[in-house]
Amino acid sequence: MKRLFKTLAISAMGLLLTCIAVNAQSRNKVRKLEYNSQYNYEVATLAVGVDGTKLVKVWGYGKTAEDAVRNAKELGVACAIFRGFPAGSNGSAAPTPAIVTDANAATTHEDYFVKFFEPGGKYLQYVNLSTDGIPTDRVKVNKKTYKVGVEMSIAYDELRKEMERQGFARKLNSGF
Repeated sequence: MKRLFKTLAISAMGLLLTCIAVNAQSRNKVRKLEYNSQYNYEVATLAVGVDGTKLVKVWGYGKTAEDAVRNAKELGVACAIFRGFPAGSNGSAAPTPAIVTDANAATTHEDYFVKFFEPGGKYLQYVNLSTDGIPTDRVKVNKKTYKVGVEMSIAYDELRKEMERQGFARKLNSGF
């Protein structure tokens, strides 16, 4: 009887450890996006707007479609700051350079950017218009993740002025 009890206890412990290991592996596979990564932007330039705005389409990820929309807005602003926008596919816009050219700016000024990109943070001031009411490009990637494409207008010139005020971007010469 003691032998049977020990065997059951060892089996139960092994099963428990296996479940914990599988759960940890699945958590590691979840895609974690960070604003300061230079590789995770999915952006398409649609056009150049008036008054220094850029019209872009950005894809974001989240547990819900609403979370994915928020992520897309964050990534749109982050792309303008750290990477710039690609040229428009139909020739409607030239490539737009990154506002901050220092590759280490996100880590050097981490305190500022963490606060800037916090939920409901200052970055939202630079998203003028977006199609986040009913996103048409919405895909359920897996059971826990949505991918949503959001068209938005980024106030690129205003964002550049803010980065210049903070000392992260070099001021452009207005004359020749």
